Amino acid sequence: MIVNDPQTLAEVEAEFARYEIALTTNDVAALDDFFWRDARAIRYGGGENLYGFEEIAAFRAARSPAGLERDLARTVITTFGRDTATASTLFTRASAPGKVGRQMQTWARMPEGWRIVAAHVSMILSS
Repeated sequence: MIVNDPQTLAEVEAEFARYEIALTTNDVAALDDFFWRDARAIRYGGGENLYGFEEIAAFRAARSPAGLERDLARTVITTFGRDTATASTLFTRASAPGKVGRQMQTWARMPEGWRIVAAHVSMILSS
C-alpha cells in the first residue's frame, strides 16, 4: 500500500480545503455533499452523536451560522492507497476563548467522489 501518494494526497487536501470554506460560511448544501449519503455515516460532535446521513443533514440544517469562523493548526492529512484518507486538525475560535477544538475525519473515494464517512469534533481547554 502506498501512503501519501502525491496525486491522492492533493485530491484530499483540495477537498478538505473546500470543506473548510463550506463549514465556515455555513454552506449547508455543500456540507451535505461532503458526507457519505448512507445510514452508516457517523459524526460525533461537541454535543451530539449523529448516526446516518439523515441525522447529520438535520443537524446541519438546524445549526446556527453564527461564530463558525476559526483558525486551523497542525493539520495532518494522510492517504492510504488511492481510496482512503484521514484528516486531523486543531482549531480555535474567537467565540470559544481558552479552548482548542479537535477534528478528525475519515474520507473514502466513492463513485461520486471523496466523501466523509466518519467524523469527530470535540473541544478541550487549551494548555
